[in-house]
Amino acid sequence: MSIVVMKFGGTSLADPDKIRRSALRAIESKKAGNQVVVVVSAMGKTTDQLIDLARRITPNPPRREMDQLLATGEQVTIALMAICLHTQGCDAISLTGAQVRMITDDVHSRARIKSIDARRIQEHLDAGRIVIVAGFQGITPEGNVTTLGRGGSNVSMVALAAALGGTCENFTDVDGVYTTDPRIVPNARKIDQISYEEMLQMSQLGAAVLQDRAVELAMHYNVPIHVRNSNHNRKGTMIVPATEAMEKIAVIGAALKEKLGRVTLFGTPNRPGIVAKIFQVVADYNIIVDDIMQTVVDSKTATVSFTIDLTDLPDAKKVVDVLSKKLNCKAVYEDHLAKISIVGGGMRTHAGVAFKMFNALGQNGINIENITTSEIKVSCLIDGKHARKALRVVHDAFNLGRGQYIHEPRVSPKKPAGKKTVRKTTAKKTKPKSPSKTKRR
Repeated sequence: MSIVVMKFGGTSLADPDKIRRSALRAIESKKAGNQVVVVVSAMGKTTDQLIDLARRITPNPPRREMDQLLATGEQVTIALMAICLHTQGCDAISLTGAQVRMITDDVHSRARIKSIDARRIQEHLDAGRIVIVAGFQGITPEGNVTTLGRGGSNVSMVALAAALGGTCENFTDVDGVYTTDPRIVPNARKIDQISYEEMLQMSQLGAAVLQDRAVELAMHYNVPIHVRNSNHNRKGTMIVPATEAMEKIAVIGAALKEKLGRVTLFGTPNRPGIVAKIFQVVADYNIIVDDIMQTVVDSKTATVSFTIDLTDLPDAKKVVDVLSKKLNCKAVYEDHLAKISIVGGGMRTHAGVAFKMFNALGQNGINIENITTSEIKVSCLIDGKHARKALRVVHDAFNLGRGQYIHEPRVSPKKPAGKKTVRKTTAKKTKPKSPSKTKRR
């Protein structure tokens, strides 16, 4: 008997009718012969509403208490889902992250899962129940409630599937993974199949369908994920290991990460160990760094800058203000940036992809402030006011609305078949002989 972990996002659970429809999907899967675990998010905009409540009290609430608050959203949903399943005559039980012993580290608001006690879940499955688990949350060994960061319910889904030896079905309000965000680019197309590595890059670069840590877990434990729409039964997007056919696709999609901040330190001492010291301090405060840039100004000084999520900028400012005084350098903070990226496994073997992207941005008057690359992605830091225009421009440059971009190498035009090429020859010119000399008599 197969184990299926079905995850339903907030939009698929926004009201009682949607919860009922999601419950019926779980029942259908059970009737098909599967053991079913359901992972749920908070209903609709509940998480945003809870954050707003806290910020009406203070703009910077303690992270531990925010985790206590936000974890309540999923607890409401699991109970309602279990009640709904019982009304349909299906035995079910709801469990929090703590009740399934989803043990995490103690980094509040973006904790990482360390272990899961799958035995309790398996006992309920073997008893014929559907198990509903609160996504997005866990517990430290000391008993403190933690949350896994935005999109953390996807991490819960994959972690449970890995622990139970099951597969994942991620139900959302879109038909699957698209070539880019269809809310910004109307001609974005659904991708039928994408590799773990490509999906990981898309998630890290701004695609909101799956959290990057969920994809990392799926890739590590080889857990297939089917991303599909909760409103119909059509096939969505399969996230699977890379195949040879995928390697032919130079660009599979484009991603946008908006609301980035940048911290720049001018005049840092140019000597060994300084950069390490800067980022050790940043890491000690659990600030996640996106891109890092360093420019050597002269033999004594350098400029170091890094980008972070805009929500982390206030915390970064507190840390860097102190650090800049110790290093006797100047700190500058910017809050208006965005990052546009293209992704494709075929970039490893295809030339000219970066040029095509840069050229499209340049022709549309969008200046590039920084460039970062890897084997399968190219990213450009730009002014945030051009962010959405840039995404449309890049998406159109690679014709992603028609399909994934497959770079064809240039070849010389072939000559028409059936015609013989007549080679013109020129008679070899011979040097005229000098007239013979006449002997004088």
